Amino acid sequence: MSEAIDYRELAREQRDTLARRIGEEAVVVIPAAREQPRNRDVDHPFRQDSDFRYLTAFPEPDAVAVIAPGRPEGEYILFVRERDPEAERWAGARIGPEAACHAYGADQAWPLGEIDQRLPDLLVGRERLIGPLGRDEHWDRKLLQWLQAGRGRARGRAVAPSSIELFEHNLHEQRLIKRPAELEAMRRAAGISVAAHRRAMQAVQAGMPEYALAAELLGIFHRHGGEAAYPSIVAGGANACVLHYVTLRDPLRDGDLVLIDAGAEVDGYAADITRTFPVNGTFSAEQRAVYDVVLAAQEAAIEQVRCGHDFDAFHRTATRILTQGMVDLGWLAGEVDGLIEQGAHRRFFPPRTGHWLGLDVHDVGGYAVGGAWRILQPGMVVTVEPGLYCPPGSEEVDPRWHGIGVRIEDDVIVERETPRVLTSGVPKTAEGIEDLMGAVRGAGYEESGDFD
Repeated sequence: MSEAIDYRELAREQRDTLARRIGEEAVVVIPAAREQPRNRDVDHPFRQDSDFRYLTAFPEPDAVAVIAPGRPEGEYILFVRERDPEAERWAGARIGPEAACHAYGADQAWPLGEIDQRLPDLLVGRERLIGPLGRDEHWDRKLLQWLQAGRGRARGRAVAPSSIELFEHNLHEQRLIKRPAELEAMRRAAGISVAAHRRAMQAVQAGMPEYALAAELLGIFHRHGGEAAYPSIVAGGANACVLHYVTLRDPLRDGDLVLIDAGAEVDGYAADITRTFPVNGTFSAEQRAVYDVVLAAQEAAIEQVRCGHDFDAFHRTATRILTQGMVDLGWLAGEVDGLIEQGAHRRFFPPRTGHWLGLDVHDVGGYAVGGAWRILQPGMVVTVEPGLYCPPGSEEVDPRWHGIGVRIEDDVIVERETPRVLTSGVPKTAEGIEDLMGAVRGAGYEESGDFD
């Protein structure tokens, strides 16, 4: 069993790294997420803002963190909700300012009610204010108010920030490279997700609604301490041609494929897996032909996720194999190079082949730097997810292909040598899928996955 990850120590390391990056002329102000209403008297389940979680590990809503490198009284300040016995009777204990210091490492912590008085003073003497804008109008207004107040207090005696600098070139660049503890959290999320996908392959039955299969996934996530990293896609038949299908109301039909795109989140870190398999456990000839093209593209693309290659390399590789496959299947006609140059492949493969993965399922970090594709470095994590989608009614395509949608997705760590696939525990060859589905239908369900 793996050792428990000390997220508070990890956050301290990440704050220290950020402080060194930005220098003593800058100050970071970062708010926590706020609780969001779902309907009358009910909130959505709270999920902490990823940037705030990364830097603080503090779990409560409405807090604000300030990081002021070189400040003599302490570089890390938290504003948090006060203890309130009546509120805690209904919603549970609050951490409060005192515990924010001794349990969460803040050098100073003050009640949230004092923030308008105290925070502007923390901006005085700093040339750059780094914070989020455009995420939440409430915090946008507060940041601008604190900036204006800080500039007013500095007038005639000190410098103060003249604008707000966004996180992209500081914090988000840092988040691109995962620390070992972060990779361990992602490994755990992947292990739970692997078990959930295997369970889905074992549990599927013709006639069951898509949402029932989604419930099997969610049950595994919750049973092992995770939650859904994003709304699960369970798309039977032609629904697989809708890339972000989340309606989940149709019955799964004998003879159709079902595409599942689902991943668990563990301690804020996401996994993201897609598998496509036959509801009845056996691929038809047409389904197998499409599937094998996508699998070949995915396997070749994963080999391109290497230190020193650019971010687009695995997409270029997948696109070429998929386009050749579309020609071979009769979906497109022409030379592969010309079809790619014209963008003809996008008719049946509209998205890119992958994205960053981390605290957000579509994680932060630019894909290009200075007009060129970013070079992959150890510690980056990407998804690799090529697909082919032939919607019903596709003109000039033999109807026997209509309604077939296939995507295969794995999570891959960039390492100095070969890529490391976190999600390889879910079978993805056609034979491997058929063997798993056939074996469990005869022997019953057996849970499998590396959760710890």
